[in-house]
Amino acid sequence: MDKKAFYLTTTLPYVNDKPHIGFALEIVQADILARYWRSLGKDVFFTTGTDEHGQKIFQKAKETGTDVQEYVDRYAAEFGKLRDALDLSYDAFIRTTDEKHVRAAQELWKRCEAAGDIYKKSYKGLYCVGDEAYVKEGDLVNGRCPNHPNQDPIEIEEENYFFRLSHYQDRLLEYLSSADVIVPAWRREEAISFVQQGLEDFSISRETARMSWGIPVPGDEAQVMYVWFDALTNYISTLDWPSSAKATEGKPDLFEKYWVNGVTYQMAGKDQVRFQSIMWQAMLMSAGIPTTQHVLYHGFITSGGQKMSKSIGNVIEPYALVEEYGTDAVRYFLARHIHPFEDSDFTMERFKDLYNADLANGLGNQAARIMKLAQDNLDGPVELSAESLQLQKPFCDLLDQYDFAAATGLIWEHITKADGYIQEKKPFSLVKSDETREEGKQIIARLVNHLAMIATHLAPIMPETATKIMIVVRENKKPENLFARKE
Repeated sequence: MDKKAFYLTTTLPYVNDKPHIGFALEIVQADILARYWRSLGKDVFFTTGTDEHGQKIFQKAKETGTDVQEYVDRYAAEFGKLRDALDLSYDAFIRTTDEKHVRAAQELWKRCEAAGDIYKKSYKGLYCVGDEAYVKEGDLVNGRCPNHPNQDPIEIEEENYFFRLSHYQDRLLEYLSSADVIVPAWRREEAISFVQQGLEDFSISRETARMSWGIPVPGDEAQVMYVWFDALTNYISTLDWPSSAKATEGKPDLFEKYWVNGVTYQMAGKDQVRFQSIMWQAMLMSAGIPTTQHVLYHGFITSGGQKMSKSIGNVIEPYALVEEYGTDAVRYFLARHIHPFEDSDFTMERFKDLYNADLANGLGNQAARIMKLAQDNLDGPVELSAESLQLQKPFCDLLDQYDFAAATGLIWEHITKADGYIQEKKPFSLVKSDETREEGKQIIARLVNHLAMIATHLAPIMPETATKIMIVVRENKKPENLFARKE
């Protein structure tokens, strides 16, 4: 893996409601990558935040009779709570209402305008409030946006600023020609197909008279920035761009270090390809800023085969799961039992069954069994081998391919093998006889090393559990119940 600094960001969730399990998936995947890279000695800047402008938020605040800033403050705090609830290790949390973000969005606008890529015109079209975007009639399914099948698009006619996306067709195709700019490969093919069909300039502002909740367009107070032009800028505003370029002596230039000279990664849902890998990259090209090197797209968490969505009303909130089952149980399920790239279904029944089978009866029972044998039969803590404290290549290869499910599954393969080893060697019987006691103790010591190896590999995925296991290994004592069985 490259020795450069690593930059990693999630998309910014829209703060028109509480967090749901779909965003928890994205940020847990990102956190696993960040922790994994750090464990390899990489310098990682991991960031997330909240998207706080736009018509949906403006309407929600009006419906509830709440001041808009008060409304976004409340929900930004809800997303901020995910840090503790999901044990996240991000380095920065950017809000699009932050002053430094407002400055950055306006600076990006000025640079794109100076490049000749922003112009004003009247436009009439169908607008999906859910996507904060205009939609073509040919893209509608049963007269509605496919991403928001329970909302009718509205017809809007107004004078707005537009970005000349059409100027960037050839450069975008060149950008997308690199195999690793989008993972998985079929999402890259999707992006290429979209560009090849011909790009249309897109609207990047709204009339202040109709929707005042947004960042003012530089030099035109009658318009505010369209939420996508505003929100996408967060990926560099969080690095203090453009003021970072004038970093004071003794302070690092974050933008230069992580975006210009580092390896850049973005994570997003599969419905974001057009925004993250086409619109955002063209904006960067226009402003003379390096493009994103890698964008990883995950699938949706579905419920009964339907996309889990606030607008549909079938959302599962991560806080309730954490309260009932614990942080690492949620992280485990998202890592192992949700496909990294395809849609996966979620039911509470399945979650509970897997919790009991894999965690309570699996990992938890094995840790208690091994350490009870060690506590009762060994003279003190086992001297751990170097191998048990290092990530092994097969595991690293899977995480390097962003296959969280297979990497986590590999750990459980070793847990299963250890159960078989215990039953085959029967150290619990060997230690009862003077003739075989030493052999039994050696087997127990090997099992303790195995448990340390399990904890080493669990650390990016289930950090709290990994820490608990390593503590009892080093103290040679049986742990408290790691995962209580749920009836």
